[in-house]
Amino acid sequence: MEKRYTDEQSLLKGLFGFLDKSVSPFHSAAAACEMLEQEGYTLCPEGQPWKLEQGGRYYTTRNGTAVLAWRMPQGKLTGWHVTASHGDSPTWRIKVPDIGEGGYLKAETEGYGGMIAPTWLDRPLSVAGRLLVKTADGVETRLVAPDRALLCIPNVCIHFDREANTGKNWNYQVDLQPICGLEGGTRLMDILAAEAGVSAGDILAHDLVLCTRQKAERVGVDGELFMSGRIDDLECAYTTLCGFLAGEGKEAGRADVWCMFDNEEVGSSSRQGAQGTLMADTMARIEESLGLTREESVCARTNSLLLSADNGHAAHPNHPEKSDPRNPVRLGGGILLKYNASQTYTTSGLTAAAFQRICDKAGVPIQIFANRADVRGGSTLGNLLGHQIAIPMVDIGLAQLAMHSAVETASCADVMYMVKACETFYNTPIFQPADGVWKLEL
Repeated sequence: MEKRYTDEQSLLKGLFGFLDKSVSPFHSAAAACEMLEQEGYTLCPEGQPWKLEQGGRYYTTRNGTAVLAWRMPQGKLTGWHVTASHGDSPTWRIKVPDIGEGGYLKAETEGYGGMIAPTWLDRPLSVAGRLLVKTADGVETRLVAPDRALLCIPNVCIHFDREANTGKNWNYQVDLQPICGLEGGTRLMDILAAEAGVSAGDILAHDLVLCTRQKAERVGVDGELFMSGRIDDLECAYTTLCGFLAGEGKEAGRADVWCMFDNEEVGSSSRQGAQGTLMADTMARIEESLGLTREESVCARTNSLLLSADNGHAAHPNHPEKSDPRNPVRLGGGILLKYNASQTYTTSGLTAAAFQRICDKAGVPIQIFANRADVRGGSTLGNLLGHQIAIPMVDIGLAQLAMHSAVETASCADVMYMVKACETFYNTPIFQPADGVWKLEL
C-alpha cells in the first residue's frame, strides 16, 4: 500500500483532518471506517453471518461508535497483535434541545466525562452526533455536524461575580448550560433535521454532544506543537490505526487487530466500551472460522501482546511539582510507558520489556510515566479490557498538556514515534515459549 505514514507533514495533515472530522464518537468511528475502506477492508456487520477467508481484511462496528478491524492469518492461528484506544472525549450531552426561557433559546445538557468545565465558556460551539429517524421500514441513523457556530455557554460578567478569579465551584445545571439563540427564533432541532434531510417530526431520538469549532493547528515558534480538541484519545486512535495499516501482515499465523472503543471517559462499562464483549466476540468468531480448539485458543492468546494506547500527562511548564520528580515526561520525548502499582495500568516488567525491544528496533524513544506516590492518577481501558481478554498487555500513550480541556496541546514529533512503533509491533513475531520469556523475531 502507499506509504503515507513515513512523511511527517503528510502524517500531521492526516491527523489534523481526523481530529477535525471527529466531532463526536459517531464521527470518529465514521472517519476510521472511511480509512479502512480506502485500504480495502470489508465490513462484517455483527448481526450477519461472516464468511472469513485466510489473509482477508475485515472490520466491524458496534453502536456506530466502536470499530474493530483485523487481518486474518495466512495459516493456522498462533497469536495476536492488538492495539486498543478510544474515540470518545469529555463533552456535554444534550438532554433537551430547545427550551425557551428568559428570552433565550437554550439546550439543557449534562456533563460527559471529567472535563475542565470553564474551558467550554465563551467560545463558539456546535453540535454533533446522530439522529434516529423513522422510515417506512423502521428506524435509520443520520449523522449530523453542522459546520457553523450554533451555541455558546456565556460567562457571568466580572461585575456580577467578583470572585470569578479567586476560585469557583461550577454547578453544571446552573453555570454550564448553553444558549442557541433568542426565544422565538429557529429551533436547534429544525437546523439538525435540515442537515439530516428529514423533517423534525421524523426524529424519534438523538445522541448529540457539544463540540468545539477550533480546528487542529500547529503552534510554537517552530511549529513543534499542535492544539486541538479531543487529542485525548484521538491522537492514539489515529496513530495506532496508521501503524496497523502500515503493518505488512506477512507472518503466517498471526492475526492483527486494531480497535477503537467508546465510553472510556465514563468507565468503559457499555456494550460498545472495553468492558463490553466486542473484542471477545470478534476474536471468538475468528477462531471458530479457523476451527480452533479451546486449547489452541489459549495458546494463541498467550503468544500475543496488546497495546492499550491512551494519552498521558506531560510535566506542566508552570507546575512541574504535579509530576513524579523521578520520571519527568516531556512533549516530543517519545512514547509513554505507563505504570501504576494498583494496576489501573496493565504494564508489567514482562510486557514493558517486550515493548521496549520493539521500540528499540523502531528507533523510537520511550518515557516512563507514573504518578506521584501521593497523587491518585487516572485509569484507562486496558485493565478493564483484561476482564474479557486474557492477553498480555502494556499501557502506552503520548504526552500532552491540558488533558480534558476543551482544547489540548501535544507534540508533533510524538505522532511519528507512535506510528513507527506500532508499524514495527505489527511486523514483529511475538511468542512466549515459557512463562516470563519472550521470543521476539526482531
